[in-house]
Amino acid sequence: MGYPRKLTRRFRAFDNFAISFTIINIISGIFSSFGFGMNAGGPRILVFGWIGVSVMVLFVGAAMGEIASAYPTSGALYFSAGKLAKRHQGAWSWYTGWLNFAGQVGGTAATNFAAATFIQAFLAMQWPSYEPTPQQTVGITAAILLVQALANTYTVRLVAILNRISVWWLLIGLVVIVGALTFVPGHHQSPAFATHFVNNTGFTGALYGGMLGLLVTSWTFTGFDGSFHMSEETVKATVNAPRGIMRAISCSAITGLVLMLALVYAIRDYGHAARAEAPPVQILIDALGQSTAKFLLLIVIGAMLFCGLANMTSNTRQIFAFSRDGAMPGSRWWHSVSARTRTPVKAVWLAAACPLVLVIPGWWSHTAFTAVVSVNVVGLFLAYAVPIFLRLRLDDFQAGPWNLGRYGKPVAAIAVVWILVSNVLFMLPQAYPITPASFNYAPIALAVVLIIAALWWFATARRRFQGPVSYGRPDEVAAMDLI
Repeated sequence: MGYPRKLTRRFRAFDNFAISFTIINIISGIFSSFGFGMNAGGPRILVFGWIGVSVMVLFVGAAMGEIASAYPTSGALYFSAGKLAKRHQGAWSWYTGWLNFAGQVGGTAATNFAAATFIQAFLAMQWPSYEPTPQQTVGITAAILLVQALANTYTVRLVAILNRISVWWLLIGLVVIVGALTFVPGHHQSPAFATHFVNNTGFTGALYGGMLGLLVTSWTFTGFDGSFHMSEETVKATVNAPRGIMRAISCSAITGLVLMLALVYAIRDYGHAARAEAPPVQILIDALGQSTAKFLLLIVIGAMLFCGLANMTSNTRQIFAFSRDGAMPGSRWWHSVSARTRTPVKAVWLAAACPLVLVIPGWWSHTAFTAVVSVNVVGLFLAYAVPIFLRLRLDDFQAGPWNLGRYGKPVAAIAVVWILVSNVLFMLPQAYPITPASFNYAPIALAVVLIIAALWWFATARRRFQGPVSYGRPDEVAAMDLI
């Protein structure tokens, strides 16, 4: 790929799968967004929407996997965009990189803020006199970011071990939660309850309310580009990175459906749970009692913490690669690698500091925080779409060992269409009446990111950034490895 090797290859196939599986994190994703789905479509959309969206995400993953096999680098999406573009390689690479960066920073902030919120919910359940405040949530989030940064600083081996643990935490936690919801309650909803439809969004159109409910699954299935970003640290990356993407999506689709069904059929009082501050937690309390619910909440919190850690790891590699090509302020700092740990330590701390900056508005206003991190999903999926779209335009795409053959273009076309449809949904109003608290700030957040990137591009970047940099011929680059 034209770069000297500075990162050690210690990620095996399972490790590569583990990072995307952990970032997708069905426990974290479903528990964070289940309440929205209860009001936007109800069980029918939660269950069947999960199945339908999972299939569409598999198309996106397969199209991305084919590109990952051809261009296995830490730069991932922005690198492949620069290589696949017929013209204006620098511009395609620039915008993709900044969308990816903004999306990943927003994802790390949102995941850890959610973990802090659930930690406070647990504390309030344990000690009823405890009163959560926005300031405490921000403080807990900052502490989480600090611990995750320290873990990422130590060695890539430690991160790999933690990601392996996270897979088993998720799978065993899933079995425990589903088992408790299946066997402990004396009453479950009837099988037909899965077709029950609810529209409490405030909009009169049932179709619109149901379409919004698809966002529950879309919110969950983000971050599987983590396998792509870890390519330079993965053994046999041309095969293991795309396999990691596909396995993570497939396993998440199956296990997520099981968890979704368990929660849906365990609902006692639908209206009461839907109006609760944390609907899935209320479902646990109603079905299992306070003590069991608190224990299961610890599993959920652990899953969120692992998710945030993996998010930061992926974000670090994107920062490392983007700065290696001179696309970030202070690039010389961010792509340096510690001689002792062989990790991009400075990039790690930037990946921790940026989410903290996004979280700080939550000290005063949850609405302000939501506005800042709403670019997470939109930014990530647009970054996914760009290289897939550019690959679709090529007739001479040089596929890697893992490829889709003659199905490559049809799969890429379906992936691009789905990303466009889902992004429209992400930017539409999601509740009525529309107030400052319920307004969907995703379009504004996305516009801010694109305007800043555009101003920067036309002011200076277009004269110095031409896309991915080559450091020389293969023999010259090999001589630089690990120096």
